[in-house]
Amino acid sequence: MNRAHRLLLPCGLALLAACTSQPKPSVSVEEKQLGKCPMQLHAGQTLTVTLPSNPTTGFRWVVADAAPGVLRSLGPEVYVTPEDAGLVGAGGQSSWRYQAFQPGEGRLLMQYRRPWEVEVAPAKIIDCKIQVR
Repeated sequence: MNRAHRLLLPCGLALLAACTSQPKPSVSVEEKQLGKCPMQLHAGQTLTVTLPSNPTTGFRWVVADAAPGVLRSLGPEVYVTPEDAGLVGAGGQSSWRYQAFQPGEGRLLMQYRRPWEVEVAPAKIIDCKIQVR
């Protein structure tokens, strides 16, 4: 029994270390978290970006640069309105999914603007350096 207890601690520590060294398969970020850049990802991880949006005002998020050298889009923007809003024209959430596919650096640049107002500055800008290991 004493020998078993001596092996239990090293085995437990080895398992704990193995669990903590593996990156999460998916990373989700919202607008307030995108201020913590640069963002570091591991190849193979999925990045989901979710931002508040209200297309009924004419504003929408425009992806100006999606770090094409390190991120691959997993589909188009998905817009969802909260079911409990109950208001016509209420805002919702827009989401984009990307996969970090190769090591390197890139830039995720998104602008909240009315696409037809080319000479007007965006209402919001997300500019985040992406590092993939």
